[in-house]
Amino acid sequence: MRVLLVEDDPKLREQLARALRAADYAVDEADNGRDALYLGQEEPFDVVVLDLGLPVLDGLSVLRRWREAGRTMPVLILTARASWHEKVEGIDAGADDYLTKPFHTEELLARLRALIRRAQGMASPLLEYGGVTLDTRSGQVTVDGQPVTLTGHEYRVLEYFMHRPGALVSRTDLTEHIYAQDFDRDSNTIEVFVGRLRKKLPAGLIQTVRGMGYRLGGA
Repeated sequence: MRVLLVEDDPKLREQLARALRAADYAVDEADNGRDALYLGQEEPFDVVVLDLGLPVLDGLSVLRRWREAGRTMPVLILTARASWHEKVEGIDAGADDYLTKPFHTEELLARLRALIRRAQGMASPLLEYGGVTLDTRSGQVTVDGQPVTLTGHEYRVLEYFMHRPGALVSRTDLTEHIYAQDFDRDSNTIEVFVGRLRKKLPAGLIQTVRGMGYRLGGA
């Protein structure tokens, strides 16, 4: 899963980016509202962490412009403002959730997991399909109850599939959601990751749709 982290405090941004990458997210970063606005309009993110007190363009203005442009990715706002009416203003601008600084990183990660699940119409942190269970809280994957070891990229590919069972997923979709923008992307490696996953998962679980991409399970 790919997250846009927008925070102008370099120390906090570095801390959060490190925690997100450790949780197997592909992370893009912005330290001002102008860059955040551009990235959010041009790149496909699964979730956004957006600070409100940004230079150049404030977070609420960025969020409103995203929503006006039809961008629907879940957004968690970070604010140092404790008054309830400012939180309401953020929700009304299109935020899906908020955290008031200071906060615990584990709470932020839990809220992001919940936002991603909600965006896909899922309630449980356990994603299950065809004998495969993926626990989004711990990152543990099991097949018929037996633990399976995956690399970071393999995990991201499987997580993307598990959030979209039965849906057609193109190689472009996978490339855009498992890599950050500044990563040296190579769509050919997607075939390698899928091939490795197939060896670790039940036979036939990941299907190839010729000329279009992949599908987890049947249509």
